[in-house]
This record gives sequence, C-alpha cells and structure tokens, in this order.
Amino acid sequence: MTRDHVLAVVKKHLMDTVEDLTEDKIDPAKSMKELGANSLDIVEVVSSAMRELKVKIPRSELSKLANIDQLVDMLIKVAGEGGGAQA
Repeated sequence: MTRDHVLAVVKKHLMDTVEDLTEDKIDPAKSMKELGANSLDIVEVVSSAMRELKVKIPRSELSKLANIDQLVDMLIKVAGEGGGAQA
C-alpha cells in the first residue's frame, strides 16, 4: 500500500463528503476542518477510507491526528501492522 494510494483514497472520500471541494484545494498539511469539513464529515471520510483500505484505527488514535498527512501516515502504519485483517 503506497502513500500516494492512501492519500488518493482519503482525497476521494473528502471530495465526496465536503461540498465544493476540489482536489487542487486539498493540502495534506491542513486539517479536514480547515478544508470545510464538520465533525460528521470527518467521521464519514475516515470511516469510508478505513472501509476501502480494510484497516481499523482506534478512536483514541484518531483524536491525536492534526492533519490529512497524519491520517495517511496512521492508515499506512496500521495496514503495515496487519490492521487490514477484519472479520
């Protein structure tokens, strides 16, 4: 699983969820809130990305994330630890 692939998945779900958001406006160094996402949007984006990538991140870990880059890093890390094994 490459970083570019994970970032593309997160971007896709972000654009699907946040109205009027285009790929060129997405800066991975920004938080989803800075890009116009509310808390429900963020939950939807993260949940959709985890489902598509078949990984699970504990809520306690998600609360520590400050921006999209950190979310991508966390998704890759969990996938690398075998977090993709879901029943």
